[in-house]
Amino acid sequence: MRRVSTPVSHVAVLGAGASILVTDLIAAGYRSIEAIDISSAALARLAAELGDDAEIVACRVADVRTVAFERPVDVWHDRAVFHFLTSVGDQAAYAANASMAVRAGGVLIIATFAPDGPEQCSGLPVARHSAASLQAAFGAAFDLTESFERDHRTPWGSVQRFTHAVFVHH
Repeated sequence: MRRVSTPVSHVAVLGAGASILVTDLIAAGYRSIEAIDISSAALARLAAELGDDAEIVACRVADVRTVAFERPVDVWHDRAVFHFLTSVGDQAAYAANASMAVRAGGVLIIATFAPDGPEQCSGLPVARHSAASLQAAFGAAFDLTESFERDHRTPWGSVQRFTHAVFVHH
C-alpha cells in the first residue's frame, strides 16, 4: 500500500473482514480506521483478531454502494469488493459513493480481478477489470495515477490475476 503523508489519515477499508490490512495499518501507526464489510460474521472475526486494538477500529456492517462516513476519507482501500458488483448501475453507485466520501486530494486504491482473472469467486459471478475500465468507472471524480497487474496466490494454491489501481480525487 502506498503510504499517505501522515499516519493520522482517516482510512476506510472496504471488504475488511477477511483482510490483514487493518492490523498492518495499526502497526504502521494509523489510528482512524473504519473497517467496512457486508458480513457481520467477518467483522466479528476481525474484531476478535484485533484484541485490545479493536477500540481503534470502527467496524461497520454496510453496503459499499451506500455507506456514509461522518468525516471525509483520506484513503479508500478496496481489495476484492468492486469485482462483485457486476451491473453497471451498481458500479456507478459505488463510484458515486466513493466520490462523495473521499476528500479532494484523497486516494482511492482498488484491486479487482484482471481481464484474464477468474470469472467467479466464492460461487458468485464477478466483473473483471483493466486499468482502462477502472478509469472509465471512476474517472469522473478521480485521476488514475498508477496501475499494474499482479498474480495473487490463494491459500488453496490457485493463482488469480488482479488489476491494482491508485486514483487521486480531483
